[in-house]
Amino acid sequence: MSIVSGAVAERMKLWAFLIFAVVMTGFIYPMEGAWTWGGASVFGMYSLGDLGFSDFAGSGIVHMAGAAAALAGVILLGARKGKYGANGEIRAFPGANLPLATLGTFILWMGWFGFNGGSVLKLGDIASANSVAMVFLNTNTAAAGGAVAALITARLMFGKADLTMLLNGALAGLVVITAEPSTPSALTATLFGAFGGVLVVLSIVTMDKLRIDDPVGAISVHGVCGLLGLLLVPVTNGGASFSGQIIGAITIFAWVFVASLVVWGILKA
Repeated sequence: MSIVSGAVAERMKLWAFLIFAVVMTGFIYPMEGAWTWGGASVFGMYSLGDLGFSDFAGSGIVHMAGAAAALAGVILLGARKGKYGANGEIRAFPGANLPLATLGTFILWMGWFGFNGGSVLKLGDIASANSVAMVFLNTNTAAAGGAVAALITARLMFGKADLTMLLNGALAGLVVITAEPSTPSALTATLFGAFGGVLVVLSIVTMDKLRIDDPVGAISVHGVCGLLGLLLVPVTNGGASFSGQIIGAITIFAWVFVASLVVWGILKA
């Protein structure tokens, strides 16, 4: 739920957020989790597993789902006061404590080893231990690739290095590799993370142009890059299909966004 809180919570009453958190974790997320990791059919219509959908640790199931919920909340809440001018100008609200933001990113980066590595589900034999080690390596290289790529992209676009973009780039790389950290090589994982680092900078800029006020870039990091992660899975995992990944992404996003929009709308009313 930190994805939703990052994008929405600063502009809403605490109790509304807490109520939504209960609905999200108690109903919305378990439904799409059952369709994906659980293997249940989507309202009895089709099975994502049969279509070749795969999401190892949750680029779509966790991250894109959270971003979809956040997007619904952001749309209903509207922009922060003063964010956009009458003539369409975009006003940046710089972070108040960048060292603390950097520390938070490093904590997330460290936690991701458990997030992805734990998704192997066991460590009791040599094959599983080797798999966990590969997941750890790819998780780290993807984050590093995303951070460097975002820093370079920001430098080329804005004429200066941007720490916040670097931090979001690292998180973007982590989100991208989460969908399949076990099958790529370390070089491939680095490139996947780098794609995410470039994409997140472009997405954050685009969101502002669309007047979607996402204070910490959570929708871009977790939503846009979560989608990228899903689409990259078939590149290294022969058991997944591009059509299955696309249908799975649409299913997750549509369900979470519409259900969240209804809940946020009721709370707003």
